[in-house]
Order: sequence, then C-alpha cells, then structure tokens
Amino acid sequence: MPLLTLLLINAAVSAVAFVALWLIGLRLKDVSFVDAWWGVGMALIAWATLVQSGATPHGVLLTGLCTVWAARLGGYLLWRWRRQGPDRRYVTMMHYAETQRGWGFAKASALLVFALQYLLQFVVALPVQLGQLIAAPLGGLAIAGTVLALVGIGFESLGDWQLVRFKAQPANAGKVLDTGLWRYTRHPNYFGDACVWWGLYLIAAETGLGAWALPGPVLITVLLTRWSGVPTVEGRMRRKRPDYEAYVARTSGFVPWFPKA
Repeated sequence: MPLLTLLLINAAVSAVAFVALWLIGLRLKDVSFVDAWWGVGMALIAWATLVQSGATPHGVLLTGLCTVWAARLGGYLLWRWRRQGPDRRYVTMMHYAETQRGWGFAKASALLVFALQYLLQFVVALPVQLGQLIAAPLGGLAIAGTVLALVGIGFESLGDWQLVRFKAQPANAGKVLDTGLWRYTRHPNYFGDACVWWGLYLIAAETGLGAWALPGPVLITVLLTRWSGVPTVEGRMRRKRPDYEAYVARTSGFVPWFPKA
C-alpha cells in the first residue's frame, strides 16, 4: 500500500475517534478524559497500520509494545479521571476561552483540546506507522529499542504507583514526594514516557523508512519537557508546596541522577 494512502486512512480513523470523543465531551461538559485517549489513540493508529501493511516483524513488535504502553497509561489516566473528576487544566482552559474569547464550550473544546491533540498524537505516532512498512529481520537496533521501551514502561509505571501510594496517605498532604524514583528525577513518569517513544523510534529506524519518523520522539520530548508536562506541574507545585524549591535544588529535573547534597 502506498505510504500516503496509509497515512490518510490512519488520519481518517483517528479523526472519527476524536469526533466521537468530542461529542461525548459535549454531553459531559468535561474534556478531561481525553488524556486517557492519548495513548489508546496511538495504539489504534498502530493497529490500523498493522492491518493495512501486514504483520512485518517490526510491525508486530511496534504494535505490541505500543499497545502495552497505551493500556497501562490509558487505564491509569482513566482511573485518575474517574477518581478525581475534571482536570483543573482543562477547566481553566475552557473558562478562559469562554470568558476572554467569547467561545462556547463546543468551539473551545473542539479547537483547543480535540483538534490539537489529534494533530500532536498523529505526529508522535509516526514511529509506529513508518516503522511497519518494510519487512526486515529484527536486528540489534530493534533489540536496543525494545529494551529502552520496556525500561520506559516500567519506569513510568513504578513512578505513577509510588505517587498514588504517597498521595493516599493523609499524613503526606502538602508534602513533596522525594523517595523512590522521585529521589532521582522530579518527573519519572515523563522520563519513562520519553524512553518509550525513543525506544519505538529505534525499532522503526532499523527498517530505513522508519528513520524518517524522528519528528515523533522529538515532539513528545518537547511536549513533556517544555510545554504540557514539566512546566505545568512545576508551576503548580511551586505555588502549592513550600518545600518544592528545596526539592528542585537537589533533584534532577528530568534525566535520573543522584541528588545533590
């Protein structure tokens, strides 16, 4: 199948899913659940590619790893949304759009949430699309990418689990988690996420064509470190946690490292 045709079909499948989610958001008057679709939607794109291109060795590996990552992350974020309710980031975003721009909820959610995530998701998912189209035996680069992706899945899973346990203790209210993985990086979940997509890129790059998927891992790294990940969390933590500045001073911001004395 021609590459352009495959990408257009994937884009259409993803668009249908996002329109359906937008309609659900209108009914709920809440878009917070879209975070749970971030990973699941990429797995959908991976499976759509697998169906169209056939089960190449790299395609099966990429789709399998992406599905495991998406199931874990999507399940966790869906559980968190059901437990905590609307995400304050989206509530603030919708309120600003409605009060400052005069947009209704339908327009604001469509343009600022669903359309934007649709575009970002498609670009980030490039490795699980381009890496499936050429049949080739798995080699050293695929092995390295698999190890890195599995390490990333384990790292972010453990980090999220440690954070949930910490928040579940009433005595920790207002405190900063600085034990476990959080002792070595302020954002083990985001670091793990980046490792997953750089690992998937290495697998894809081994096919040759997949090397052109570089914008995918670059974009997710920028999103996590410069836009929707680290900056939003750190801004909130600095305002609400008096001990956070000291934590920042001694703890690596992203890549795990030993804390400063």
